[in-house]
Amino acid sequence: MNYTTKQKAILLLSDGTIFHGKSIGISGTTFGEVCFNTGMTGYQEIFTDPSYFGQIMVATNPHIGNYGVNKNEIESDTIKIAGLVCKNFSNFHSRPHSESNLFDYFEKQNLVCISDVDTRALVSYIRDNGAMNAVICTDKTSLEDLKMALAKVPDMKGLELASKVSTKQPYFYGNETAKYKISALDLGIKTNILRNLAKRDCYIKVFPYNASFQDLSEFNPDGYFLSNGPGDPDPLFSAIEVAKNIIENNKPLFGICLGHQVIALANGISTYKMFNGHRGINHPVMNILTGKGEITSQNHGFAVNREELEKNQNMEITHFHLNDNTVAGMRMKSKNCFSVQYHPEASPGPHDSSYLFDEFIENIKLSSN
Repeated sequence: MNYTTKQKAILLLSDGTIFHGKSIGISGTTFGEVCFNTGMTGYQEIFTDPSYFGQIMVATNPHIGNYGVNKNEIESDTIKIAGLVCKNFSNFHSRPHSESNLFDYFEKQNLVCISDVDTRALVSYIRDNGAMNAVICTDKTSLEDLKMALAKVPDMKGLELASKVSTKQPYFYGNETAKYKISALDLGIKTNILRNLAKRDCYIKVFPYNASFQDLSEFNPDGYFLSNGPGDPDPLFSAIEVAKNIIENNKPLFGICLGHQVIALANGISTYKMFNGHRGINHPVMNILTGKGEITSQNHGFAVNREELEKNQNMEITHFHLNDNTVAGMRMKSKNCFSVQYHPEASPGPHDSSYLFDEFIENIKLSSN
């Protein structure tokens, strides 16, 4: 689309602040919690990550779409973000491995996107004022109507979203002759997590978010996994109960992101909604056990209460975020259970933390001896 033909569009924040831009050509209105990701690459993985369900994504990289899309770079079957805000949207792509342009990809899934926005100013505003609900509008709906509709959008705190992105039926991933069997609870699982487990000789059965411990155990797994996902962990009563049962039976358990928070809640440790959250592929984490720093991929708006965790005699912190000292990893002292708040499977992001999948396999080996 030629720049001069682009229709005017707006981003309206719940506090009444307006940012102006242009529609990329897909008309409509979309609502969600506005957040930003600091990654320079990996936009397709971000857009399809189930953890972003219900969120309007602001891209801090000024150029989006310049390297097109590829079917091998998706983390789920469909786009999961509610909408996109960017500075420069490119209809043209120049990567040899790309299969189509980003506009066609968006148009097929009817994703509303606004470009030509001052994203530096927008990100600065969110950093100062915190995450909040917002609406993108490209179809000239009146401001008053937008404000009334936006006021009815529920806050992310207290919102259960895992059911919106979880599989409806169990399915298998990997080679059925693999050495290890894993039962994975799908709270919004990323495909690259399954890839990482499969290449470590695991055959995974993926279960819906509300599956019971009995359901997961009937697969007779060597280990259990609790996945990442969107929304507040507090309403996930079924998943919390599953985590309690796995821990009580001292089965090997590994949790990532939302799964990490569920494990904390299963141990009586609360979680809280962060002012902004961590979203990007450049977040520094300290591994307390090794004394080494790691650059990590992160995507979460909730965190585990560090003070409560430090007081819990059964738990210990293994990793913390170097920017704000929030809990980035933990383990149980007398149980075969550990978790991290960030994404060792990356996609997008660095591979500094992929060793955590190896540790999970080692825990499984030790439990079988």
